[in-house]
Amino acid sequence: MTTDYFAGDTRTNQERMLAGDLYIADDPAIAEAQQSAFSLTARFAEVFPRDVNAAQEIARELFGSFGDEAHVRAPVWVDYGSNVHIGARTFVNFNLTALDVATITIGEDCQIGPNVQLLTPTHPIEPQPRRDKLEAAQPITIGNNVWLGGGAIVCPGVTIGDNSVIGAGAIVTRDIPANVIAVGNPARVVREI
Repeated sequence: MTTDYFAGDTRTNQERMLAGDLYIADDPAIAEAQQSAFSLTARFAEVFPRDVNAAQEIARELFGSFGDEAHVRAPVWVDYGSNVHIGARTFVNFNLTALDVATITIGEDCQIGPNVQLLTPTHPIEPQPRRDKLEAAQPITIGNNVWLGGGAIVCPGVTIGDNSVIGAGAIVTRDIPANVIAVGNPARVVREI
């Protein structure tokens, strides 16, 4: 017998997703939004080697907002793109993975190293709801002038304060204050800047 997780809830799964509530990713509107993002990321990756400036115009289409003088290198991987907001003068190196089921906000003047992962999705710990394909998401906020070292992973619900540096390969599982250096797995503050 299947559990009706949404009894009395008349919202679509996309509406639940956008509200940050548990949902199942079987909504046609979700699939359509993902397909659009996949097409734009493919076009971005195709154009980037030939014309970096034209690729940045595609990035403006892909992302929810894209600040002046921001620059993203291909390839980039997103669920939707529209939930990623990149501040002015921010540089994103190769192979960003931004699973933007919830909003991802990257501030101004940030440096995002290669192979960084920004992961908003969450899944139930209990086995049956996970087996039943329930999921949710929590937003990620990266302040201004933050440097994320290569291969850093930022987990759901994390906020990183202005001017902080996250070491290469760090796994950020909880909030990091402003003006610090954090390294390791899980990332821990090692000193103030």
